[in-house]
Amino acid sequence: MRNSALTTGMAAVALASATTTQAQQSCVASEDLSDLIVYAMPLAFDATMSSCGADYASDGFMLTDGDAYIQSFRDKQDAAWPGAFRTLQVFMQSDTNDGEESGPDMTAIVASMPEKQLRPFVDGLVTQMIAGEIKPKTCGKIERGLELLSPLPVDNTAQLMTFVAELAELKDPAICPAVEN
Repeated sequence: MRNSALTTGMAAVALASATTTQAQQSCVASEDLSDLIVYAMPLAFDATMSSCGADYASDGFMLTDGDAYIQSFRDKQDAAWPGAFRTLQVFMQSDTNDGEESGPDMTAIVASMPEKQLRPFVDGLVTQMIAGEIKPKTCGKIERGLELLSPLPVDNTAQLMTFVAELAELKDPAICPAVEN
């Protein structure tokens, strides 16, 4: 799962997040991870179309129904941003705790950016990084996966993907245990 485009996207977006008190926790709330998935799906779709668009059949899912499917995620991006941003902050903190120096201090750069400029910056960075990770041999698999998910409502898709991450025991950071009432 670590090598998937989604994980790559989450890690990439994490590079563009500022450290806050929320980022100090060592796990990601499952609701926030679901928000990140809702937020990142259109970015991942755009990256896939950039990398694979010429390879898709004109009567295949990506070119016939892909835009309509992803539009339902785009419609929810604004509402998903706060949870997605909290998740990215936790990923950033986890990455910082690894102690690896990887170039300029993105946390400081992003912390200096106004909110209106932050989201477009994150969007561009994530889309570019995901596109760079997509291999031609995976284009058909991505199309098949999105077509399989397409009958599900947006929230169910995000929750299903979060559930799979929980089953895979995602680490660095982990998903917070559910709070029972």
